[in-house]
Amino acid sequence: MTTATTSPADRLVPGPRALVGRGLGALWRQPLAVVLGLMVLVFQMTTGSFLDAGNLRGIATDAATLTIVAVPLTLLVISGYLDLSVGSTLALGGLVAGWLAGQQHQPPVVAVLGALAVGGAVGAVNGILCCYLGLSAFIVTLGMLTAVRGLAQQLFPLPLSSFGEGFAWLGGSRIAGVDAPVVIAVLVLVAGALFLALTPAGRHVFAIGVNREAAYLSGIGVRRTPFALFVVTGVAAGLAGAIKASVLDSVVAGTSGAGFELTVLTAVLLGGVALTGGSGSVFGVLLGVLFLGCLQNGLTLLNVPTFWQQMAQGAALVAGAALAYFGPRLTR
Repeated sequence: MTTATTSPADRLVPGPRALVGRGLGALWRQPLAVVLGLMVLVFQMTTGSFLDAGNLRGIATDAATLTIVAVPLTLLVISGYLDLSVGSTLALGGLVAGWLAGQQHQPPVVAVLGALAVGGAVGAVNGILCCYLGLSAFIVTLGMLTAVRGLAQQLFPLPLSSFGEGFAWLGGSRIAGVDAPVVIAVLVLVAGALFLALTPAGRHVFAIGVNREAAYLSGIGVRRTPFALFVVTGVAAGLAGAIKASVLDSVVAGTSGAGFELTVLTAVLLGGVALTGGSGSVFGVLLGVLFLGCLQNGLTLLNVPTFWQQMAQGAALVAGAALAYFGPRLTR
């Protein structure tokens, strides 16, 4: 008669069924879901067109690039790290993709692969400095935010545009009636949720965020796993940059992706992910993304000035930090 054995690492973290239950429970316990529902109701009553099919399609398309980056960033934050360079990485990825497609006349696949490679390279640098050299992720990625932006402006001092019809497919085509960026975002969302819930590496992400030393003693790769998440986050930012370049058919080094890092961080915090690591869910972050998308769209429909929209987003960031701190205490 044989008995099943479990490793210390497996005993340190909950199983897949518990993680799925935790993710769905966190989704329904999110006070943000109630606020989102009320906000949608108010915008529909005040504008009369908020829930129109065309407007909802616009919200989904705008939220797609945010979702693509927010999902891997969520995993990274759960593991106890942070990446503030995603906005600059998005810009560099879009510029490289646009340059390959427009100026070098490369096939769209090559252009997208170029954006992914550049994003992965930035993520690898962040990962080496933070995971293997032990430097502060906040300071390193804040520095990379400026360095990568400067590199983008040095390599591409002039705006790029006119990337061709082939490259426009990435951001303007439809798959089964759904915009391609939305389909990509859904695939990323599902992949992130399944990774956290059903794979040992996903459970290790939580373990590292909860107690790095205990995770190390349990045999978990406390350097390798976050490093991989840094790379994946960079790749996602590069992909988001390529999508934005395809949608707009232009990229400007100095302004593309500016402030994106704060927007995606706001979505992550609103979704209930703790900056200290160890807790959070992909579906909660989806609520954060939808909240920001609906907020910006509704305020635009109401012709609210841009500076008020920026103030609203700043207030949402503060509210997200408050939810991350008080939320776990309120739901115990």
